[in-house]
Amino acid sequence: MNIADIRTQYSQKSLSEADVLPDAIAQFEKWWDEVIHSQITEPNAMTLATASLDGVPDARIVLLKGVSQEGFTFFTNYESQKGQQLAQNPRACLVFFWKELERQVRIRGVVSKVSKEKSEAYFFSRPEGSQIGACASPQSRVIADRQELESRVQALEEAVKKGHKIEKPDYWGGYILKPESLEFWQGRPNRLHDRILYTLQDKGDWLIQRLAP
Repeated sequence: MNIADIRTQYSQKSLSEADVLPDAIAQFEKWWDEVIHSQITEPNAMTLATASLDGVPDARIVLLKGVSQEGFTFFTNYESQKGQQLAQNPRACLVFFWKELERQVRIRGVVSKVSKEKSEAYFFSRPEGSQIGACASPQSRVIADRQELESRVQALEEAVKKGHKIEKPDYWGGYILKPESLEFWQGRPNRLHDRILYTLQDKGDWLIQRLAP
């Protein structure tokens, strides 16, 4: 099959200015509830796009772990490539694509670290294997082979069996993206998609505008 011939006709729902809530986070939570009830696999998977200080872009999939009026929270290794980029340039974009509902959300904003207490609370809520993995993996660094990683994990597992207490590494924790804009995209027939953009204003209100598809 020719790649250019791959097409999907979107026709499930529509989105108008009259349908959306005045608050962007509340609108996201409304869509989020629909996603959860749709039983989509890993609905919290999102693309995190970052850029280095000199503007070189990068992107990868991470998992949303919290949403509130304060922003969108995820966790990672601070010394990873994304962590280094966010230290240089704390602006980022999140993208959710829920193909089963023919929907996409793009979120732009400024990223900062969450408190140590929040990072520790989430770290110790994870399965023990995930805690060990976070401690064992020098994320984004070059390693010799798979065996090097597995040896590091095995050494930590043996230490835990002997009574060693796992501690959250200083280099691991959470980030929160404080949104400045959110765009809600609903697929429509003939590529005439609905796009509703929220832009944060100085007084904390949201300007709502329709964008051409």
